[in-house]
Amino acid sequence: MTIAVLGTLDSKGYEHQFVANIITKLGHQPLLIDLGSGAEPQVKPDISRYEVAKAAELDLQPILDRKDRGECVSAIAKAAPILLEKLTSDDTIQGVISLGGGGGTALATSAMRALPVGFPKLMVSTLASGNTAHYLGTKDITMMPSIVDVAGLNSISKTIFTRAAHAICGMVEAEINQSDSKPLIVASMFGNTTDCINIAKEVLENEGYEVLVFHATGTGGKTMESLIESGIVKGVLDITTTEWADELTGATLSAGPTRMDAMSKAAVPAVVSPGCLDMANFGERDSVPEKYAGRIFYIHNPQVTLMRTNAEECAELGKIIAEKANANPAPTAILNPLKTVSVISAEGQPFYDADADTALFGAIHEHSKVEVIDYDEKINSPIFAKAAAHKLLELIKQNKK
Repeated sequence: MTIAVLGTLDSKGYEHQFVANIITKLGHQPLLIDLGSGAEPQVKPDISRYEVAKAAELDLQPILDRKDRGECVSAIAKAAPILLEKLTSDDTIQGVISLGGGGGTALATSAMRALPVGFPKLMVSTLASGNTAHYLGTKDITMMPSIVDVAGLNSISKTIFTRAAHAICGMVEAEINQSDSKPLIVASMFGNTTDCINIAKEVLENEGYEVLVFHATGTGGKTMESLIESGIVKGVLDITTTEWADELTGATLSAGPTRMDAMSKAAVPAVVSPGCLDMANFGERDSVPEKYAGRIFYIHNPQVTLMRTNAEECAELGKIIAEKANANPAPTAILNPLKTVSVISAEGQPFYDADADTALFGAIHEHSKVEVIDYDEKINSPIFAKAAAHKLLELIKQNKK
């Protein structure tokens, strides 16, 4: 098997060559790739920085000649993910490892994030003991502390790098039993939609699917989107689109403006619902921006303050949900639970607002080009939950024809 060894090999590269040599001794083929943009490396890479840049149709030499480090790094950061994705899709490589400090870690992990979940990825980094969220993104990158700086070889670094080389070889050698695997469906859930998802999940599992549930907390939505985009998902049950409320209001659990785009990119059948679009999530009560003074709030716990979305926001959210659904080339439907989109927005509950709900559902109908079905039910009612599951099964079957 071939393992890519990424590195900014500026004027050195001995550490990466050390790892490559161990990979060779362990019976695998290393592919040394230079992500540097400074002095020429002292070891010969299998893929040069110029070849890396070509993956993004960039001519690297004029960029290097301008001696703008930021521009150089940006060029490599743009090209490296494209190259690595191609090497993976062509089955040229079966794993990837890198060693680096701040710059090397940023470059290498940006490339690794382009690879699918399950593909072996190992980053030995000086930053592995800190906050690594922005390096990992939503991917399964294993990070290993380098202990000492990645700057030359010594008794400590040799030990760490040797262990790392053995680790990546072990990852690529691992045999994963998929004989009992079932087709995948992903679902979005919040505490306020737990009952709905649990009921729908049982229906789908009884039909032979494995259902992966993601909590709609920003990171959960991003991770779900990443999995959908990978192409291994057969259906999307996006009941809890609440992250869009946070994106619109600037609250804390946003999954970004690309939330709900993956189903369209992968052309996956989907059932969408405006679950929990009645709420935006902030931190402690004092953390809520002053511009929202006078709004309706619900203290979920001392660290979480929910804000009721108003009619204007709900109209915009309905439009967004409809347009995201419209973009999906695969069979898609929007299901509206007219009695309540969350537990606390039901009549008599703190977030009940008939005008806001009317604006939400009205905008969905106004802007939708896909099928929209209204149910005079609460979102957690068994009738609505089972209807959502059966509708998704229908759309998946329709997509197979």
